[in-house]
Amino acid sequence: MFLFSLFFSGLFSACNLDDYHGGVGSAELTFTKIGSLFNGSGDEGFAEISAFDPKTNKLFIVNPNDTELSVWDISDPSSPVSGTDIPLSGIPNSVAVHDGMVAVALENAINKQDNGVIAVYDSGSQVLINTYAAGALPDMVTFSPNGKYIIVANEGEPNDEYTDDPEGSITIIEVATEQISHLDFTAFNGQDIGNDFRVFGPNASLAQDVEPEYIAVSKDSKKAYVTLQENNGLAIVDLRTKTITDVIGLGVKDYSVSNNQIDASDKDDVLGNFKNWPVLSFYQPDAIEFVSIRGTGYLVTANEGDARDYDGFSEEDRVGDLTLDPMVFPNAEALQSEENLGRLKITNANGDIDADGDYDAIYGYGARSFTIWSTNGTVIYDSGDQIAKTIFDIDTNAFNSNQGDGPDSRSDDKGTEPEAVVTLKVKDRTLLFVGLERTGGVMVYDMTNPSNPTFLEWLYDENDIAPEGLIAIKGKDSPTGNDLIIVTNEVSNTVAIYEIDRNH
Repeated sequence: MFLFSLFFSGLFSACNLDDYHGGVGSAELTFTKIGSLFNGSGDEGFAEISAFDPKTNKLFIVNPNDTELSVWDISDPSSPVSGTDIPLSGIPNSVAVHDGMVAVALENAINKQDNGVIAVYDSGSQVLINTYAAGALPDMVTFSPNGKYIIVANEGEPNDEYTDDPEGSITIIEVATEQISHLDFTAFNGQDIGNDFRVFGPNASLAQDVEPEYIAVSKDSKKAYVTLQENNGLAIVDLRTKTITDVIGLGVKDYSVSNNQIDASDKDDVLGNFKNWPVLSFYQPDAIEFVSIRGTGYLVTANEGDARDYDGFSEEDRVGDLTLDPMVFPNAEALQSEENLGRLKITNANGDIDADGDYDAIYGYGARSFTIWSTNGTVIYDSGDQIAKTIFDIDTNAFNSNQGDGPDSRSDDKGTEPEAVVTLKVKDRTLLFVGLERTGGVMVYDMTNPSNPTFLEWLYDENDIAPEGLIAIKGKDSPTGNDLIIVTNEVSNTVAIYEIDRNH
């Protein structure tokens, strides 16, 4: 077992959090790694997303390298037992479980720009129940909380030459009737969505350009919220009418204002070189979670960021490669030095506002943070520069690292790259878990007050590299009787199981 009792220097200790919370604090909660497993061996890609079935205590793991759904029995989480894996007819991207049903999103194995399918299995017998048509590149699948719907985000990525760019779409499967509804974005073609929503692929309509990434569903199973990562947007879906009711832009993060400092260079020979810079960065969230707190619904996003970088089209550049408008950036030469902004990866698809060939603004990818939003896309709270500064204070050697490459190696890119989010109610508290794809580990926050979350712990084991998926298991569904957090790590092919002890 590995017990993590970390202290965030200058901000908290486990001994004094109760003074702030008046309830569950770090002194009342311990996070213990009680089990782990290796799923496959060799290079990354044998363990990406997991789903847990409380009826059978089986853990289902997406394994694209072996084109299968790996199955483990975690009745005893300290000693997982490998089960009979499920061979698949397509490349799996996502898995979800509800009431004994296991839904797997499968992209087309021959041509990922063609339509994929959703395969549904019985969790006990592992027998195929049915398959359902999906759109191009089904990237994420989930059940509505009431189990009535299976919802799919079909990313619709272009091919590498960018000569085939299928439409992004959302599929809704009504479980009882097996009715399939495919929702496209053609109704929004030609519209100016605004608030820094991006449509920029070569010759692409909005319907082609959107790339649905991840889905959150409201507690009452009436609405779905779908991140459109590359577009810096969010789609809102009415599940009852099976319509996309709105598409919104998410705006930008301004790195020139306080609490939004970044270390922008991997070549400055300074760790934790936090400064403000004249850079605007798209939030571009990956994972999204719906959470209800005191009757109000919120959305939480992990703002990873993502660039389009294909042989046929690439938006990826560095600040040092841009021609900056001298009127806007009179200090361009200094800004573009490697120790300042020159190394920072940015997009060349945005920023030439007056179309005169030079850049009037600098736009980056991702917000290096998590954000709590209202359900209409208003920012309630953004973690600013807290994640990077917290890691720096706890373990300088892990700062902006790509595990194994040493500290500062991701400062010029997207920092820690928050990838995954999940929430869990513990007593009267709401805990938030944020997986860091590059630095590794999971940040734990108390977000009971959505306007002012508090950092609690960093769950970190250097053997677990690149968390891709997070699962929260309530005590009533857990094989131990205590709440569990399960972390699936894409690069190390490991799954880590943490138990939360409430210390009654």
